[in-house]
Amino acid sequence: MGGSVGHEHGPYTLYDLDALPEEGRRYELADGWLSELPGDLWHDNAATRLKDILKNAARQADADVHVAGTPQDVTTPAGLRKPDVFVVARDVARAALERRTRTYYGPDLLLVAEVVTPRTGNERIDRVHKVAEYASTGIPHYWIIDLEPRPTVTMLELEGVDYRLSRKARAGEPVKVDRPFPMGFDPTRLSEME
Repeated sequence: MGGSVGHEHGPYTLYDLDALPEEGRRYELADGWLSELPGDLWHDNAATRLKDILKNAARQADADVHVAGTPQDVTTPAGLRKPDVFVVARDVARAALERRTRTYYGPDLLLVAEVVTPRTGNERIDRVHKVAEYASTGIPHYWIIDLEPRPTVTMLELEGVDYRLSRKARAGEPVKVDRPFPMGFDPTRLSEME
């Protein structure tokens, strides 16, 4: 963190998060602690590919939604997260634009997807902490994207107050879902470069 934040050892606030210098780094704030989001060529490419896939599927389904992701924020009970990809109703996105806010409220989200960066501290956050946070926020669908050894999409669906495994699709097995809108794609597309 260096000397850029007033209290080097936390806990941190939204003001501290906003005071961080713009150096191309991305941070989340959870339970008073800042964590730097990993990013590499493969992670960022997969997030971009998934956004494109979801946008095209939403357009084909004539779904009244907006597909977004980092650098926009989502509030959870723990603090502020920056999902790689998320889907909200178009009127929610329009209201955020009119308010000129970059923050969405967890209950407004229809789907959240995180691309896991293996062998980092954020892997545990994506697989454990965010599962609990997104469920307690009431987000109906949470997808965990693994790129190694081959792309896999783990689809969790909210049932009551917890997520249950809806389906797991590996490269070569199509993802086929009806909610939040109908779509189908092969997870292999998430590792393709343009």
